[in-house]
Amino acid sequence: MITSWWISLSLAMKILWGVTLAASLIFIIQSVMTFLGADSGDGGIDADFDGGFDSEVADAAVEGGTNLYTFRNFVNFTLGFGWSAILLQEKITSIPLLLIVSAVIGVALVAAVMYLFKWLSSMQQSGNINLYKTAVGCNGTVYIPIPGERKGEGKVQISINGSVREYNALTDGDALKTTTPIRVVEVLGPGTLLVEPLESLII
Repeated sequence: MITSWWISLSLAMKILWGVTLAASLIFIIQSVMTFLGADSGDGGIDADFDGGFDSEVADAAVEGGTNLYTFRNFVNFTLGFGWSAILLQEKITSIPLLLIVSAVIGVALVAAVMYLFKWLSSMQQSGNINLYKTAVGCNGTVYIPIPGERKGEGKVQISINGSVREYNALTDGDALKTTTPIRVVEVLGPGTLLVEPLESLII
């Protein structure tokens, strides 16, 4: 039954279903990874959402919005766009109108998720960690690639006090790719770290 349904789809719909299902899977994985570091010992969530909205919006205001184009936001947009197009295809017969409506819903989903991250961040501002005292020496992984020799910023996710937190990062050495294990060497400013690859620590 599923096979016959799949065969009956046009090539465009097959691509749309494939991309949408892939985005849905990635979204689920990202959500699980985001909350893996949550500390529920006090009955609340102690995950860091500062890097989810605050840093992106603040950097976007300074750098012309470039940091809004993250992989996470791309996944959220694809999720909203794909499912909207699939669910509304029979109700909206005009392809251009369907694409416009789906794109608007995709953008709305990105905005909603970012607003949610901002709200969650504001809920825990009073309990924010002292980055200068606790970040140095912490290990983590590269989330968004970091250009080498301090030529640009990327993002890293590090574990502090049992919580996974996301910060802007630079490095003095070669460029660091996504998922590269790193250690924090220095705190350069609010929300910005200097990191080095863990491999460089091996003698």
